[in-house]
Amino acid sequence: MLTQTNSAGGSNHPGPLSPDAILTALDPEQREVALALNGPVVVLAGAGTGKTRAITHRIAYGVRIGAYKPTSVLAVTFTARAAGEMRTRLRGLGVQGVQARTFHSAALRQLGYFWPRVVGGAPPRLQEFKAPIVAEAARRVGLSVDRVAVRDLSSEVEWAKVSLVTADDYEKAAYATGREAPSGYDAQAVARLITAYEDVKTEREVIDFEDVLLMLADMLNSHKIVADEVRSQYRHFVVDEYQDVSPLQQFLLDQWLGGRKELCVVGDPSQTIYSFTGATPRHLLEFRRTYPEAQEIRLVRDYRSTPQVVNLANEVLKRAGRAGGAHQALELIAQRDPGPAVAFTAYDDDEAEAKGIAARAARLIESGVKPSEIAVLYRTNAQSEAFESAFAEAGVGYLVRGGQRFFQRKEVRDALVLLRGAARSADPALSMPDQVRDVLSAAGWADRAP
Repeated sequence: MLTQTNSAGGSNHPGPLSPDAILTALDPEQREVALALNGPVVVLAGAGTGKTRAITHRIAYGVRIGAYKPTSVLAVTFTARAAGEMRTRLRGLGVQGVQARTFHSAALRQLGYFWPRVVGGAPPRLQEFKAPIVAEAARRVGLSVDRVAVRDLSSEVEWAKVSLVTADDYEKAAYATGREAPSGYDAQAVARLITAYEDVKTEREVIDFEDVLLMLADMLNSHKIVADEVRSQYRHFVVDEYQDVSPLQQFLLDQWLGGRKELCVVGDPSQTIYSFTGATPRHLLEFRRTYPEAQEIRLVRDYRSTPQVVNLANEVLKRAGRAGGAHQALELIAQRDPGPAVAFTAYDDDEAEAKGIAARAARLIESGVKPSEIAVLYRTNAQSEAFESAFAEAGVGYLVRGGQRFFQRKEVRDALVLLRGAARSADPALSMPDQVRDVLSAAGWADRAP
């Protein structure tokens, strides 16, 4: 495990720091963020530039000089891990009481608190996964679905909800955004499915994660007493990864703010990764248009990567901009010592790529490189299967971080149990691929790639 001790790294102090000590630990641009205590503020922060450090020190500095009450600050981000990291860093700076949560965690907490007073009784049960509801909704509207189709339709329902698109507006909105319905279905069918999906939820008295944000936003918008209580509690807002905010999350944020401007947003339009779920960098790109008086600060000192990696990233983003990008990317400045040149290797397919990388790792280990110093980064969890198989075949031990091992997933374990059982009674006259296909098809697997 590699650790970083430069000015972009984390903080682990034994007790509260003085205001001067909080600022001394920052580089000039990070210090500018920490001193920008009054909103609106937009921080454009490239990868590896210490944005989490900057915003946690901003909060700590504001608390230490008395500009903020800790309990009046709400910092929201997109993952529980990122929220936990913010809380850990704030504790290291001697600051307790700041609420650092995901959008959904903060909203669920507030909804559960106000529901008995506004609606009465306990709030509806939270439905963690959409698939069972979507499958029932599809049956009701006469759509033929398999496991893959249910997954794709679930994603489409989620996109509509986070984009604040109703069933009545879905067809028009999909056409306007150039969004295609899942394969095998048209926009009208998806619109009918969305209506049925909401009906099934109502009958089962459950809500989904998007409902949590919608219901709280509506409660704040419709009940002044609720809005006043929340707004008197939280007076300063920080939003991390603002380039990935969806229209629904922005709507809730607007209700939390209630027209106030004590808002600090942090993001990088080049790092938008949730556009397929309805997130859009538009809110970040247009922040200065929404708040003309906003202070803009840019973090461009990259502490994470070598100059070779940073220069390549700058060139890739620059070319993407020339090819029609909607914004000018931040040009980062590497702070680490030079490293090896970046190398490219092309493979014919995913399997060849996994085997080539496993072989490369094996050669590195044979040359004396520690296995813990080798990392393979891939885009989606579904890609781990090929790498796990290739490393196993090459006899190279591996550890999967940030995801579940492919062969430990429930659906895979269930499939292997069925295959082992079928192997005991396999007909040698039939081809193995056909028998495997029959077993997995009966378990709901499809031979069509997702």
